[in-house]
Amino acid sequence: MNFIRSLTLRQLQIFVVASRYTSFARAAEELHLTQPAVSMQIHQLEEAVGLRLFERIARKLTLTEAGEKFSHHASRILGEIKDAEDAMTSLKQADSGSIAVGIVSSATYFAPKLLAMYSHLYPKVDVHFSVGNRDALLRLLQDNAIDLAIMGRPPPELDTTTEPLAWHPQVVIAPVDHPLVDARRFDLQELRGDTFLLREPGSGTRMAAEEMFRQHLFTPAKVVTLGSNETIKQAVIAGMGVSLISLHTLLLELRTKELALLDVNGTPIERTWQIVHLRAKQLSPTCMVFRQFLLEEAAAYLEREYAVFVPSPAKSRGLIRAVGDGSA
Repeated sequence: MNFIRSLTLRQLQIFVVASRYTSFARAAEELHLTQPAVSMQIHQLEEAVGLRLFERIARKLTLTEAGEKFSHHASRILGEIKDAEDAMTSLKQADSGSIAVGIVSSATYFAPKLLAMYSHLYPKVDVHFSVGNRDALLRLLQDNAIDLAIMGRPPPELDTTTEPLAWHPQVVIAPVDHPLVDARRFDLQELRGDTFLLREPGSGTRMAAEEMFRQHLFTPAKVVTLGSNETIKQAVIAGMGVSLISLHTLLLELRTKELALLDVNGTPIERTWQIVHLRAKQLSPTCMVFRQFLLEEAAAYLEREYAVFVPSPAKSRGLIRAVGDGSA
């Protein structure tokens, strides 16, 4: 198409960032540009394409249908260019270049610490990471916008290479004054009168909760959907209900004894963190070193931080005790 000759890589970069945030202001901040400069580049891109890519509905910026479709193509183009850049860099050395990592939101509580450990060892490597729910990470992988993803459930819908990274327990949390805090190994049906606070559809945690309900033939009295782990934790602390959530999101609250773990039969649900990349993707030597670093360090780091609260299967399958009474 003729408009291809008019496009610039800079316009594609600005568009991809703006479409990720659906905010010209946040895109300008990330790209170290002014908001008018971002708006101008997007306007020039829309003129070249011949279609509106963004629109405002009720004062909120959203992607048009054309914008949604074009964002996937733009991400793939930039991903291919990054692959070419990484390939050239890898001919020089494996301790430089850049890595793009996608992490599900539940992993934001530990992945940045591992990234910091890696960056200390390899200060010349530029590590970028994107955060989203499971569905969002699958799109980023499919669009070649990231090299690797850290997620909980392997994606059968994509042709990927997947390797276990670490144990990833899912636990039931409740306010510290919940009547079943001191109960031992009780059935999920005992919570039939409680409100369950769950993440949005498409998240791995929501899928784990719904699978637990099916296995126990359980129907909650009420389900409230909340958009983040932080919101769920604060709502539980406030007494709004109970929730199934990743143990690895709870370090601060467990240490300060702001909430309790309930000893429900069948929990902790034993899931696994996975490190994932597209099978067709040729990982650069830098990415391969980073991937190996995660495989060697992640499990040991999480064991050090969380085994005091819930022993891993490798250590013990002892009882989960309510954190509110200070026991492990």
